[in-house]
Amino acid sequence: MSAYRSVAPAALSDNFFSRIGEDWMLITAQSTQGEVNTMTASWGCAGILWNKPVAVCFIRPQRYTYGIVEDSDTLTLSFFPKGEYREALRYCGTRSGRDGDKFAAAGLTVGKTAEGVPYPAEANLVLVCRKLYADDLKENAFIDPEMLKHYAAKDYHRFYICEITEVLVKEA
Repeated sequence: MSAYRSVAPAALSDNFFSRIGEDWMLITAQSTQGEVNTMTASWGCAGILWNKPVAVCFIRPQRYTYGIVEDSDTLTLSFFPKGEYREALRYCGTRSGRDGDKFAAAGLTVGKTAEGVPYPAEANLVLVCRKLYADDLKENAFIDPEMLKHYAAKDYHRFYICEITEVLVKEA
């Protein structure tokens, strides 16, 4: 098993436009009852807000992971070597954790940080995050009504602004 090293968020040179939008990421959290779940996401961002390194992720309310993230103060955003885990990411984006252990079914294993925050051990980059702010997208706040095409069912995402508290990079 490969080890991880911790790096400063500012040391990252990754292109998050492609890492999130094209390669996808897994959002993983653990409920206060100990249940771990993950889901694939292709919407998100990273930057600086409130003088902190932050990442923003979006989850629709009907997703099983939504309740687990709501119940947790922390989560991870995990990225994989390009193309190597595409089927696992596809599986985690099309199946619900309500139906069983998505990690096992996708061929992934749960790793945990020293603080116990779960992440997929196969990831080559893990952003360990602490939630700072959450809110729901609102129909009346859309300036460009064309964007409402993403919400035919009016199931607006909740977004989470999270402080990146640790960055783990897999050693080769």
